Amino acid sequence: MKTIKRIGVLTSGGDAPGMNPVIRAIVRTAVAEGISVIGIKRGYAGLINGDVQELKNADVDGLTLKGGTILYTARCDEFLQPEYREKAAKTCKYLGLDGIIAIGGDGTFKGAVELSKLGVQVVGIPATIDNDMGCTEYTLGFDTACNTILDAIDKLRDTGQSHERVSVVEVMGRHAGHLALYSGIAAGATAVLLPEQDVDFEHDVADVIRRGAIRGRRHHIVVIAEGVGHATDYCRRIEEATGIESRVTVLGYIQRGGVPSARDRATGAQMGVRALDIFKEGDESKAVIVKGGVIDDMPLSDTTDMKRALDQTMFESCNRIDTSWYWDK
Repeated sequence: MKTIKRIGVLTSGGDAPGMNPVIRAIVRTAVAEGISVIGIKRGYAGLINGDVQELKNADVDGLTLKGGTILYTARCDEFLQPEYREKAAKTCKYLGLDGIIAIGGDGTFKGAVELSKLGVQVVGIPATIDNDMGCTEYTLGFDTACNTILDAIDKLRDTGQSHERVSVVEVMGRHAGHLALYSGIAAGATAVLLPEQDVDFEHDVADVIRRGAIRGRRHHIVVIAEGVGHATDYCRRIEEATGIESRVTVLGYIQRGGVPSARDRATGAQMGVRALDIFKEGDESKAVIVKGGVIDDMPLSDTTDMKRALDQTMFESCNRIDTSWYWDK
């Protein structure tokens, strides 16, 4: 086993519930084993500028209850330039770090790979509410975000039923529809529109709503991933095509906040502990992942070209469950 004396930890890119539980697990485990933890603020920008602080147990007390990240997070365009990556590597050497734990999504992992090429051992932990990283079955924040969306839809259903409306709900997902699909099937949505699937508006949306209305349904939920198009445009088209009053709700950044769910707390804690073990086991830069439902790891360099495909089985199930009532013979 390799001796580790000091590690750095940063969060980068979009925040995700579960980042704080990871930080807590890293600090608590490391301190108990005599390892110092240096918190790097504002992602790679903090590594370039030396914006750091040592983290003690008291600094992470109660973090399982908190969304966001106590280390703050930012996207760093400077890190795209070789001279700034070299500066970051020098900061690691100056601070005496045995390695860096980088928590974030695809952009964070790409930066981590480039930093590892400069001789810095980096362990990546996937955290993004989009759940769109191909290297892992699950990314921290996804479950919490889905529950936030579901809570909002449940509240919208109350007012939508009272006014006999169509509720069009736009969720995050510019290039990936995992959030929309998972929350849509959980909410029993009339229609779920995803960037990975071609949309036949007449068949997939308007006809389903019309047939439901004929059979007595007085309220409909349509979930749209932001990458499909503007929710306001779909709302207008639905009202024109069906004659049913329609309203848009854009959930926006509310999806990133909130107390982390049990899954995100527990998974984050396990990932943090596994990251520390990787440093002890050798000098290879790796990613902590979920594979077959358990915590695993893989070479960091293999992660950046992997894309997570839409769960077609879930998509087909969503259509079969949520449209069958409307298409009864």
